[in-house]
Formats: sequence, C-alpha cells, structure tokens
Amino acid sequence: MRMNRITPPPDADARRAIAPVICYPTATLPAPDMPKLLAARASLQPTGEVLVPPRDARCFRVPAGHFFRIHSVEGPQVGDLNLFNADDLAERFYSGKTRALHGSHITTGARMWSSFPALRPMATLTHDTLAWYGRDAFGGAVHDVIGTRSDPYTHKLLSGGEYHHCCHSNLTRALAAETGMGLHEAEAYVHDVLNVFMCTGFTRDTGQYFMKASPVRPGDYLEFYAEINLLGALSACPGGDCSAEHSSDAAACYPLRVEICAATASCPPRPCQTAIPEATGSRAARRRRACRSVAPAPPCSLGARISRA
Repeated sequence: MRMNRITPPPDADARRAIAPVICYPTATLPAPDMPKLLAARASLQPTGEVLVPPRDARCFRVPAGHFFRIHSVEGPQVGDLNLFNADDLAERFYSGKTRALHGSHITTGARMWSSFPALRPMATLTHDTLAWYGRDAFGGAVHDVIGTRSDPYTHKLLSGGEYHHCCHSNLTRALAAETGMGLHEAEAYVHDVLNVFMCTGFTRDTGQYFMKASPVRPGDYLEFYAEINLLGALSACPGGDCSAEHSSDAAACYPLRVEICAATASCPPRPCQTAIPEATGSRAARRRRACRSVAPAPPCSLGARISRA
C-alpha cells in the first residue's frame, strides 16, 4: 500500500531545532550515601550464594542492609533480574520509572525503584566492573532498563514456534518454585527487568531496540545494596552474550552466580517502610504466605504458555 507523502510545513526545521528538556530533573531526588556504602564494601563477608544454571532461573533472598553481587563465572552471559519486596510481592521493581529517573542504562550510584504506591529505592548499585564501557559508537551501553525480557508470546508471534526457556518463562518457574504459587499466579508477578550485563541501545535511523555482544567476561560483577528485604529472581538468558539471538538453544550459555554478603562496618540508615494498608481476601493471603514461604513448590498445573520443562 502506497503511503501518502506528507509535505513538511515551512517552519519544520525550526520546530525540530527546539531544545529538549529533561522530563524528571533529579536535583531534588534523595541520593544514596555513597561514601558510607563504599566504606561498608570494604568489610563485606559472604553469607550465601546461588548458582543460576544456563537457560534457567533461580530465586534468592537478601535482607535489608546486606549486599549482593551478580558474577560472570565461566563465559560471557547476560541475565534478566526481577526484584520484589520480600514481605509483599505486590511491590516490585519498576523499570520504567527507574529509566525515567536514571536513564536507559544504569551503573554505580543509580537506584532500582519500586512500583506504586511505595515508589522507593529497592536497591542501590554500589559497584560495576563494566563501568568503563560507557556508550559505544553504535549508542550501545550495558545494564539496560529498556527491554522487557524475552518471552514465549512474542517468540510465537514472530516465529510461530514454541520456546519455553525464554527469560519470562524461566522467571515464572523460579518464582513458583520459591513461593509455592502455581504457574498462572506466579506469572502475574513477573515484571520488566534489569538486563544485567546486556549491551543494548536504539538504532539511529529507525529507533529500534538492538542488542550486541556483551563485553562481560568471567570475573566481572555488578553489586547492589539492599535497601529493603528483597526477593530476587535471576534468569541466565538463553541468548548467552546476546550477540545474535535471545530465544533459542543455539547460543553458548553459561551460569551466573549470585553472592549475598553482609557488611561488618555500619551502612547508611535505610529509608522508612512506607505504611500501606494491608489488603484482605484470599489472593492477598496467598501473597503474604508466598512472601514468607521458602518451601519447594508442590506440583501444579501448567500455565497457558509456560511449561515446567
């Protein structure tokens, strides 16, 4: 179908030349106490770890005031990270607001903000071994809060095929296993991610989201300070370093290691817990039980496009 050609108005260039303004100026945004956090880093002692297998996901818990690190351990591998308030799964990472406040990619000093109505820091990034990368000639950078996560629905839409080791599926199964929820219920809590180690941007001509080979190598890590009690879920992306594709078994994939650490030196005081009236009813009760449960999940029915395989 032929598209109608639109004639630019006489002042088109003048309209394009209008300077942009920042939507959310952050001069008044409460800043983390980075000197105290960096001092506390020097006293970190490991208290636990979780190994995330390739093309799979695992959950982990981090008490408020502790740190956690996501490590590259065997080869270049990206990960999709979900964060929840461990005491109320309804409060979860809000990637869109984090992007609006800190930009499309985040690094040391940025914070991961939670959903409404709390809208508070969940975690502060305290160390990034890939901070040297900056922004490359293509406009790419690492650790994005742009992409949503690979999922079986978009995969089927574009390819017509079924693939159940997308990050969305992996995160759903991990959350179900951690909390005891069924797959249908757990899937509703999975949300847009922090793409850890992933190198992404937008093409200059079409504005399309792109990915390229991650610069991450074994020994690199991204470190966070837990501002509240956290339940994390991390998927080792089936795309490996995401140099070619993200939803197949073709890419070389490697595990990721999550390390939880306690600081023996004092950390900054944490923000006050926002008082939100507790909901009632069976769904809220299940959510509260899920937050407190660490037992393995019992067998349950399959989700519409999420299989346990």
